[in-house]
Amino acid sequence: MTPHLPRTRVILLTGPSGSGKSSLAARTGLPVLNLDDFYKEAGDPTLPQLPGGAGADWDSPRSWDSAAAVAAIAELCRTSRTSVPLYDIATSSRRGEEQLDIGRTPLFIAEGIFAADIIGACRELGLLADAICLRGHPSTTFRRRLLRDLREGRKPVPYLIRRGLRLLRAERSIVARHTALGAYACGKDAAMGRIASAAAGRREKACMKDVKDMKDMKETA
Repeated sequence: MTPHLPRTRVILLTGPSGSGKSSLAARTGLPVLNLDDFYKEAGDPTLPQLPGGAGADWDSPRSWDSAAAVAAIAELCRTSRTSVPLYDIATSSRRGEEQLDIGRTPLFIAEGIFAADIIGACRELGLLADAICLRGHPSTTFRRRLLRDLREGRKPVPYLIRRGLRLLRAERSIVARHTALGAYACGKDAAMGRIASAAAGRREKACMKDVKDMKDMKETA
C-alpha cells in the first residue's frame, strides 16, 4: 500500500491589508482559516515596535505567531479540525478560542497579510496547494482598508490614517516581498481561476488515490 499522504492541502492567500483577501476567500465557498487570529497579544515582550515610541508594529511578521499558524494548518490537513484563537484587533488581545472543522474537503484557504511568511514551511511539510498574493491599485487598497478599519473600529482614527498612509507608500514593496517568498501576484479574477484549478486538481487526485488504495487493499487481502 502506498504511504499515507494528507488528503487535504492549503491555499495560502496573502496580499497587502485591504487587498480583498477575506471577501475573495468567502467567494470561493471553501473553508477558510483566518490567519490574523494568530497575532500576538499587546504586552508580549517579543512584539516589534515602531520608531519613535509610536507603539507596536502590527504590520511586521514578528507581531504574528507563525509557528502556531503552521501547526494549525498541519492539524487541519491531518485531522480536518483544529483549535483557533479568537483575536480582537481593537484590543489586541485573545478572547478565547473556537474549534474549526473543515469536514472532508480536499482543499481550504488560509488567508492573512503574513501568509507568505509560511509558504516555505507548508511546502516542506507537503501541505501547500498554491500561494497567491492579491494585488491591485494602491489607492484603491488604501480606501478599502480605511473604510473597513473605521467601520470595525479596529484602532483609533489617527493611528488608522497614519498606518494607511504608511502602507500606501509601501504597497508595491509588500507585494514584491510576498512574491519573493513564493506567492503568485495577481488580481482577483486570476486568483479565482487558480483556486478553481487547484480545487479541480485536488478532487481528481483524491479520487485516483482512493481507487489505487482500494486496489492495493484487494491485492494484499
